[in-house]
Amino acid sequence: MKDPIRADTPAAVRLLQRQGIRLVLCSGDSRHTAEAVATQLGIDEVHGEMLPEGKLKVVQMLQAQGHRVGMVGDGVNDAPALAQADTGFAIGSGTDVAIDNADVTLAGDSLASVSTAIAISRATLRNIRQNLFGAFIYNLIGIPLAAGLFYPFTGWLLPPMFASLAMALSSVTVVSNANRLRFFKPDLEEMSMSVELKVTGMTCPHCVAHVKKALEAVSEVESAEVDLESSRALVKGSADTAQLLGAVEQAGYSAELV
Repeated sequence: MKDPIRADTPAAVRLLQRQGIRLVLCSGDSRHTAEAVATQLGIDEVHGEMLPEGKLKVVQMLQAQGHRVGMVGDGVNDAPALAQADTGFAIGSGTDVAIDNADVTLAGDSLASVSTAIAISRATLRNIRQNLFGAFIYNLIGIPLAAGLFYPFTGWLLPPMFASLAMALSSVTVVSNANRLRFFKPDLEEMSMSVELKVTGMTCPHCVAHVKKALEAVSEVESAEVDLESSRALVKGSADTAQLLGAVEQAGYSAELV
């Protein structure tokens, strides 16, 4: 038996793959279970029945091949690999050992946070390059002008008062460009998932309304459509599948993923 996959995990995996990231699944579960999860998520490379030293060796092997490795983990068994990776991402709800050995601690327990963290990092580096390029061009022109090097050829001089103003404006430009990061929004276009449940025990429209209300009460659920004839419920959003199943059971019915 394996833990249910979060509703937003398949979309988070697709976002990481769209970012050009090669995904490798290392799990302490049996190889059969790990391969089943990898198939469901669209991950090609999978390692099952991995002990801490096994996960560490996988990271070292990828690094030896010239890859920059990011490791995501939440347990004690992940700590050595998190420490070895170029960037270790610890799930915020994970163990203290994992968090202590990671470089980045993610809020919550959603894999989507990894994609967001990478996107923010890339946007930050892009912003830094823009600022460095702008400062280089500004100084390439401004310093010779302030020093009077252009005066013999053009008669241009920059009075000290205007030179001070220009220097202040350059700082304002850099800070304003950096502040654009405050408006950064991750690509959540694909994060809204559809989860289909088979609900057992519904016998009338009242039951349908009861199940629908229970599902829509779960946080991060955008909508829920329940059909009595097929005994199916289609839920849209990024809620955890365990929460959805629990909500149906608390309403007095049983449910399973389709």
